[in-house]
Amino acid sequence: MGNGNGANLGFEKQLWNAADALRSNMDAAEYKHVVLGLIFLKYISDAFEDKHALLEAEKAQGADLEDPDEYRAVNIFWVPREARWSNMVANAKQPTIGKIVDDAMIAIERDNPNLRGVLPKDYVHPRLDKQRLGQLIDLIGNIGLGDKESRSKDILGRVYEYFLSQFASAEGKKGGQFYTPRCVVQLLVEMLAPYKGRVFDPCCGSGGMFVQSEKFVEAHGGKRGDISVYGQESNHTTWRLAKMNLAIRGIDGNLGKEHADSFHRDLHPDLKAG
Repeated sequence: MGNGNGANLGFEKQLWNAADALRSNMDAAEYKHVVLGLIFLKYISDAFEDKHALLEAEKAQGADLEDPDEYRAVNIFWVPREARWSNMVANAKQPTIGKIVDDAMIAIERDNPNLRGVLPKDYVHPRLDKQRLGQLIDLIGNIGLGDKESRSKDILGRVYEYFLSQFASAEGKKGGQFYTPRCVVQLLVEMLAPYKGRVFDPCCGSGGMFVQSEKFVEAHGGKRGDISVYGQESNHTTWRLAKMNLAIRGIDGNLGKEHADSFHRDLHPDLKAG
């Protein structure tokens, strides 16, 4: 299936429909942070568990499964025990699941400074039905099961991209503030042809330009790292989405320490000069 806005996975529409059915009385603007935050948590937990399994096999050679540096050395986020997806699943049916997810997000930010102030932490909110939250956790838990390809970060990244597009559609005009249709971004990237060097987006939204630029480089025989990514976004919640989107894709980008307005508070003046 393809609609020009996101991935062509075959199951993403069914996944979206199931997740949207659990929305209840929350509007799309609120709900997107609930869902995308959980998808992010699932991704970093999956990546962590893959490395954890490798270290388990190397235990006899002195590998330490609970040493954060073992993970950070290969660009994998350290996920503390209380924040691992297995803990979310084990507690999905508990009335305290909202606090458990909030505490997981807090713990991840505490142990990964580059994610500080980025992750959603409002799962305890009374508008979010805790039974539906547990069902959503079970639903997202199915992403990554099965063969090796379906567990890869690209699958999760593409699901994330599809969900971004669907939330933008659900929000209507306001959705355009954080998401430009994929086909438009793809055309812009093809015109710019960023084979190498710096890519700067002064109004980066949720980071689609950077994702497509990395894809362009790889499709033309280059490799990740041939381009350096810089961006700014004036809306704080959209800036957070961009940070999570890049992290899910494994793209190392400089979006500044906080949201900023390119016209009134430029965090990358050196790019203009260069």
